Amino acid sequence: MNCRHCKSAQTRPFVDLGTAPPSNSYVSRSQLGQPERWYPLQTIWCSECFLVQTDDTAERGELFSEDYAYFSSFSTSWLRHAEAYVGDMVQRFGLGAGSMVVEVASNDGYLLQYVKQRGIPCLGVEPTTSTAEAARARGLQVEELFFGVDTADALLNRGFAADLMAANNVLAHVPDINDFVSGFARLLKSGGVATFEFPHFASLVAHCQFDTIYHEHYSYLSLTAVNRIFAANGLSVFDVSRIPTHGGSLRVFAQRADTRPFAPTPAVAALLAEELALGMTDARYYSGFQQRVEKIKNDFVDFLITARRQGRSVHAYGAAAKGNTLINYAGLKTDLIASVADMNPAKAGKFMPGSRIPIVSKAEMLAARPDYVVILPWNLREEIAGDLAGIKDWGGKFVTAVPGLEIWG
Repeated sequence: MNCRHCKSAQTRPFVDLGTAPPSNSYVSRSQLGQPERWYPLQTIWCSECFLVQTDDTAERGELFSEDYAYFSSFSTSWLRHAEAYVGDMVQRFGLGAGSMVVEVASNDGYLLQYVKQRGIPCLGVEPTTSTAEAARARGLQVEELFFGVDTADALLNRGFAADLMAANNVLAHVPDINDFVSGFARLLKSGGVATFEFPHFASLVAHCQFDTIYHEHYSYLSLTAVNRIFAANGLSVFDVSRIPTHGGSLRVFAQRADTRPFAPTPAVAALLAEELALGMTDARYYSGFQQRVEKIKNDFVDFLITARRQGRSVHAYGAAAKGNTLINYAGLKTDLIASVADMNPAKAGKFMPGSRIPIVSKAEMLAARPDYVVILPWNLREEIAGDLAGIKDWGGKFVTAVPGLEIWG
């Protein structure tokens, strides 16, 4: 496959996770007798622009369907993050009642609710019906669309030119990254700012976060790659900061390249130099990852088989996409993980894609008094372990598999 951004044919393998169904395509009870569609889950890297990307297989409409089951508001730590972000942006850029904030991939209104509370006009752009309806229930205006140049032009004609555009954990989710970024350059006012948050590829490599690779994540992003993509599509990066979300992310600040009201901060050059020093432009940086992934998988499977032989029960918590990547890559079924608990009622009573492990309520899982609870969303391990601290009453322990097997209680 040629590079999704620069179209270069100079792409090379990064990691192969076999095959898997789309990670958020949860299976209903009525679908249990039907087959699922599985796709290759392979990633490549471009030696011209250094964008790491999945090989194209699944269609966008299948990945982001009307019954999309990921709702951002079920994480209290993520809500705190969103509220703090709004406060920081209002203060830094002087936003008020005369401003317009547009969030792309606004999900269930987890962020824009805090913009609305401050009396600032705002608009969400969200392609999935389930989450858009949840946002509207909060009193938010949402356009149910995929974002790109055409969407931006239509919104601009309707008077939605933006002072601030937010794009949290969506830049990796778009198949046409050039069209997506160009849309921001169209919709921003001349002095407007766009912020993009995404997991940092350097963290993925350093901590072997391979379970963040799934079909919805078309791209795995470094500042090196993003800086090139933005420059080619009408945006200019002027600041960047590190944030702890999702195991280590970046918040990138961008402006229209034709106006550039903000001078670049030293942080941009510093991080680009750091990524160069890590070796992101050298093929050696991308080698050896497959072997590290296989060790994590094998260690986790060994633990599960040993627990079964010892008569210990294992359940999991967090029916998230990263959990589905791990479970399907490891080939797990209900003999090794009895159930996966989740707070999201949209997932309750359904089954994990591929593995068909049942998704249950937290209360149902705790009633089984598991010996081990595997925390699948390891980025929320402290929040989840605190919420499930009661398992210690019967000697239960917590387990995480990434970045390496860890058992504690």
